Amino acid sequence: MLKKLPAQPQLEMFKTVLTSFIHPEHELCLLAKKIDWKNLEDEFAPLYGKVGRPSIPIRTIVGLLLLKQMYDLGDETVVERYLENPYWQHFCGEVYFQYKLPFDPSDFVHFRHRIGAEGMKKIFKQSIDLFDQDVIRRGVKEVRVDTTVQEKNITFPTDRKLTEKVIEHCKRIARKEDIKLTRTFGREIKKLKYKLRFARKPKNMRSHKKAQARLHRIAFKIYQDLVKQLNPIPKSYQQELDVLYRVLTQKRDDTHKVYSVHEPEVLCISKGKEHKQYEFGNKSSFAYTKESGIIVGAMAIEGNIYDGHTLKPQLDQVTELTEGKIKKAIVDKGYKVKGGIPGIDIVMPKVLKRESYYLKKKREERCRSRAGIEGLISHLKHDHRMIRNYLSGTAGDQINT
Repeated sequence: MLKKLPAQPQLEMFKTVLTSFIHPEHELCLLAKKIDWKNLEDEFAPLYGKVGRPSIPIRTIVGLLLLKQMYDLGDETVVERYLENPYWQHFCGEVYFQYKLPFDPSDFVHFRHRIGAEGMKKIFKQSIDLFDQDVIRRGVKEVRVDTTVQEKNITFPTDRKLTEKVIEHCKRIARKEDIKLTRTFGREIKKLKYKLRFARKPKNMRSHKKAQARLHRIAFKIYQDLVKQLNPIPKSYQQELDVLYRVLTQKRDDTHKVYSVHEPEVLCISKGKEHKQYEFGNKSSFAYTKESGIIVGAMAIEGNIYDGHTLKPQLDQVTELTEGKIKKAIVDKGYKVKGGIPGIDIVMPKVLKRESYYLKKKREERCRSRAGIEGLISHLKHDHRMIRNYLSGTAGDQINT
């Protein structure tokens, strides 16, 4: 009688080895060899415990974070593309070709929260360390610095949109807490929306103002009714209701206005552009070297502060990341710093008294070279996910930058 043999596990020899069919000179294969993955694993290993289910390999999720920015993809799409591309799998440390998703796309959110802005700075430093340290130190002697606006993923704010959002949020909270509002104004709100739809026509301006004022009063009544019935207000709704109250009470000339209910930290920034007078998001600063064109500094700025006040923090970050000594910072006229920065020559287009013809031409040449950062910022925005920031909060601004 034949004995039934136990089921044998799948042998490794039947799996497809990635290095057997990918080109070793591909750009991602070469980049994977240059990145110090061991250093990144040592940096992020303390963030994970040793008890419980094993975590996602750090190289896998960090590699996909880099690919996501490099190829301008979202959390869901980058994971889907991972299955199709053997070079991506090799870049993320896989030995065999994979047929399953490495992890759920929502794990990107948890990982970003876990490492924070400081962790992303360590990943960013890896891009600087790819180059020879002597080249970097020579390059940072003269850095070009500029700021731009990183727009948030919000709709263009108007009084009508914000008022409608307040009504929607109040009704949603009422449904969730099983509160019956005294009056919902459903039919009247529908008619007011129709009137406000054609508000730009001159003959409709008077009715538009009346409709907007009425919609605002309705929103205030619904808000007061909700707060009255919720009293005492649970802590989970305290912040949201505070934002709604700010929307209802803010005036046109207020300084700290709310432009989005779900992103109340968004700022209205004017950079003097003819085609786009106002942008809604946060200010980001960049520094790069002229000779090698390497980005040696990138940081999100909190608040809509004057560009001159962002220069010293940006130069401090460059010094920290490169360990080089900055001698000159080439900037535009918006970077006037009272008293200057000790030890650093700030070069900008301006008329200097008793300046020789030679020094004038050298300064003008440096200022012309600074214009190259404009194209670099445009490249970052349109090709590397900076034209629209989909990450929430001020922490999301710093991480995306």
